[in-house]
Amino acid sequence: MIRAKNIQKFYSDLQVLKGVDLHIKPSEIVSIVGASGAGKTTLLQILGTLDKASSKDDFELIINNINIGGLNDKGLAKFRNEHIGFIFQFHQLLPEFTAIENVCLPAFIKGTSRKDAEKRAKELLDFLGLSHRYTHKPNELSGGEQQRVAVARALINSPDLIFADEPSGNLDSESAENLHSLFFKLRDEFGQTFVIVTHNEELANLADRKLTMVDGKIVN
Repeated sequence: MIRAKNIQKFYSDLQVLKGVDLHIKPSEIVSIVGASGAGKTTLLQILGTLDKASSKDDFELIINNINIGGLNDKGLAKFRNEHIGFIFQFHQLLPEFTAIENVCLPAFIKGTSRKDAEKRAKELLDFLGLSHRYTHKPNELSGGEQQRVAVARALINSPDLIFADEPSGNLDSESAENLHSLFFKLRDEFGQTFVIVTHNEELANLADRKLTMVDGKIVN
């Protein structure tokens, strides 16, 4: 699913990632933990194609047998839209849109018809227990409901890979536990691969594999 070699990242003279190598298998749930500033989010952004590695020397990033370094900006955007879903600590829902409209946005970008996009969005919202929230806007939803809408949005294009950055960091303990259970249910139902950056030790320990980052490197 993911093969990464020698990921380095510099911000001016500060080296944040120091040659990270990584291999993640299909349908695997991998957690990445470490102290603040260890490079977790930077690594996630590069793996998710939201950012680029600094060094091209001996660098490689292959996702689903596609060499990411060989894609131009248009090809990269298309690949990201069709193959990758993102879940962030803050749900990033657009406040002027309803739950179903927020979920449909990536499908509209892909070129899916409104009819098909809304049908798929309703299926996902039903699956996530939000069939009564189709027309509610984010400010009418609880924190846990907002995050589940964000999960549905991440799944709308049936991506192979889900990246989650502190997905339960803004939730109460009950909502966080429900979200954690949901990830495993989704993996079992749809076969997605999850890469989750988290400070939540309970979630990290539930993963198939837990990777620890220290000072820009994976140490296990």
